[in-house]
Amino acid sequence: MPEVSDPPDGASAHGRALAFSEVFRTHAPRLFRALVGLGVREADADDVLQEVMLVVHRKLPEFDGRALESWLYGICLRMASDYRRSARVRRELPVETFPEAALEPTQVGAADGRRLQERLLRVLDELDDDKRGAFVLFEIEERKLREVAEAMGCPVQTAYSRLQAAREHVRRAFADAAAAEREAG
Repeated sequence: MPEVSDPPDGASAHGRALAFSEVFRTHAPRLFRALVGLGVREADADDVLQEVMLVVHRKLPEFDGRALESWLYGICLRMASDYRRSARVRRELPVETFPEAALEPTQVGAADGRRLQERLLRVLDELDDDKRGAFVLFEIEERKLREVAEAMGCPVQTAYSRLQAAREHVRRAFADAAAAEREAG
């Protein structure tokens, strides 16, 4: 895709200097992963990422120069929230267990990792948008707390409180699941 050239009047110097193609190439894989962590089904994540990139392309000339990644993650937070509220998502009925895929014996380790990932996504589904966003951006995307707060549009202390509440929820859910597995097996 071409560089952003001849931005509209009033565009910031930062927006003029950034090339959309470079933003896409550098950040799309992480944004995809963040969207999945924020509750976008993996099957729909490409489409939602495309919507994110359309917003980025449209607003890049107006980019104000704050931390680019925080700005991008802020867009992801809003798009993931919109996705989860959409009618196509609400029509799906949640299931207690994910269907098991046939695996080669050498893929046992990968299957265990996938089961843990699926468990984490189910636990994250139980969180509200603010706590989920703070957890995903800090713990999974490894953003600094200041960047998380900026992406979420809140004070650092608020982001910290949301992160702590989300961590506690995740800890409890995994401890409960481990206890249930010990009792069952």
